[in-house]
Amino acid sequence: MSRSGRWILCAYLVYLVLPLYWLFSMAISSNADIVGEFNAFPAAPTLANFAEIFSNPVWYQAFGNSLTYVFINTLISLAVAIPAAYAFSRYRFLGDKQLFFWLLTNRMAPPAVFLLPFFQLYSAIGLFDTPLAVALAHCLFTVPLSVWILEGFFSGVPTELDEMAQLDGHSFGYFFLRVFLPINRGAIGVTLFFCFMFSWVELLLARTLSGAEAKPIVVVMTRTVSASGLDWGVLAAAGVLTVLPGVLVVWFVRKDLVKGFALGRVS
Repeated sequence: MSRSGRWILCAYLVYLVLPLYWLFSMAISSNADIVGEFNAFPAAPTLANFAEIFSNPVWYQAFGNSLTYVFINTLISLAVAIPAAYAFSRYRFLGDKQLFFWLLTNRMAPPAVFLLPFFQLYSAIGLFDTPLAVALAHCLFTVPLSVWILEGFFSGVPTELDEMAQLDGHSFGYFFLRVFLPINRGAIGVTLFFCFMFSWVELLLARTLSGAEAKPIVVVMTRTVSASGLDWGVLAAAGVLTVLPGVLVVWFVRKDLVKGFALGRVS
């Protein structure tokens, strides 16, 4: 790489890291320092903002609510999408292409379209203001996306593998769980990543379908107002903690994620 290329790469890395650094810098600063004179480094670093997050039930319960519905959504999406994607990749049936396209149309629609139907339905059956309500609403978007991603990977696996397993006397359950899914571990890692990211950062449905009991962290962060105004330090500390789950997910699926992005529909 040329010298100019290295400078451009360094400038780009600084551009990417600067917002994260500034967020962390605000998280360890008091409100007076944040709204006062400009400082590249905190004048008096403090962990009071993080202490407020871990000691205030409004904050840590909101984190728990978010993690709960994200976990439920990811689990349901994978449980539904894996067999559905296998069926689309291996079998041909009446209306298969139309059904596959219909699944994608749900992903094309904006979440605001489904706000009123979900709100009325969940209020009628007593599901409103629960993590399950938000998880099921997110499934309307994550399941089609998961099926679309996984079908591309599964179609790339030769059907001869299924036939060889059958000739060797293996049951379908053994072949599917012990052979087919391990081969497509990268595809599952990519799908898990997208399901988690959509459900973790989505605000509109989470805010509308939750109340006082199941309020997620993205909603609490939009209402961080104290008697003296906006609590910038606590909000920044919450932002730092909100980034961590995504970093952990990427870390644990990093090998499968790299392999998955190199293959299949997301390449």
